[in-house]
This record gives sequence, C-alpha cells and structure tokens, in this order.
Amino acid sequence: MTTPQDKTPGPASDNRRMLGKLAVIILLMFGFGYALVPMYKAICEVTGINFLTKIDDDAVEFAKNTQVDASRTIKIVFDANIHGPWRFRPVQTSMEVNPGELATITYEIANQQDREMVGQAIPSYAPMAAGQYFKKIECFCFTQQDLKARETRQFPVVFVVDPKLPKEVTTITLSYTFFEVAGRTAAQKDDTAGAGAGGV
Repeated sequence: MTTPQDKTPGPASDNRRMLGKLAVIILLMFGFGYALVPMYKAICEVTGINFLTKIDDDAVEFAKNTQVDASRTIKIVFDANIHGPWRFRPVQTSMEVNPGELATITYEIANQQDREMVGQAIPSYAPMAAGQYFKKIECFCFTQQDLKARETRQFPVVFVVDPKLPKEVTTITLSYTFFEVAGRTAAQKDDTAGAGAGGV
C-alpha cells in the first residue's frame, strides 16, 4: 500500500529540478550575451558613436572608368525614416538609371525644434545584397549634420550602380533613417563654456 509519504519528492528529484532551472538560466545568459551585439549596434546608431558610413574611396575612380550599360534600366526607389523631431524626405521618390551611369538624388532635412540639433543618417538597401553594388560618391551619411534651430537644408547623394548587379535585380530601394545624436550639441556647449572659463 502506497502512503502519502511515498509520493513526496525526494532530494534527488529536487536536485534534478534545480539542475534544470540552472540550465535554463545559463542558456538565457548566453542568449543575452549574443543579443548584446545587435543591441550595442543599435545604441551606436542612435547615439552616433563610432557608426558613420564609411566613404568608398574607390567610388570616384569606379565612376570614371566604368562603362554605362544602356541595355538595362534599374529603378531606384528612395525612402526616408526619422527618429526625432525632424522633417526628412527625398525630393523625388524614384528614378530610373542605367548601370554605370552617374546619378544624383537630393534629400531635404529640416530641424523642427527651437534649438540646434545634430543628426546622422544610416542607409539601408532592399534587396540587402544590392548594397554592395550601390556606389556612393557623395552622401550626407558620411558625416554627422549640424542644423540650427528651424533650419532646412538639402543634401545631394551622388551614386552609380555597378553593372555587375545581378540581372534579376531590377529595383533597388535606398532607405535612410535619420537620428538625432543625443547629447552631442550639449557636450559641445559644455566644452566651449569650459574653455572660456579657463581663459579668465
């Protein structure tokens, strides 16, 4: 006959449950560690720390020496997204280019605040693989942009599409997300004030 005491979990059962919980915690810790990498990149994007788009030093020479492929037409779609109190848009939403042809699109950025702001643009492409064939000669994403209170400015993006772009790609979407670089302007003013105090 089974007594209630026989159904009571013993130390071995408790140990197995504890071991299972510890294993889950360890897995979660490892998962969190891996998640920190994209989280760090996202923070860099928002704060502008060490995340400027690199200038393609070979793009100018590439544009001079590449042949225009007049047999193909690629549709370039332009998109704009914002994080912060900006107005940000391309002056036209699309254009058609031949691979190897030098082209220019203009983006407009407006600071809608009564204070100076510093912003930074992060580009992305769809399809993602098209990014390596999209050569930018000039782009406002290469540097952080300082805009005065209520200032509106236009920035050209000069680019060429590599004729080696796979034949099945007929449309490329160039999308920019424009962020405010948090604390950048305040830090500059603090540095200026400090320098002035030091000179007294």
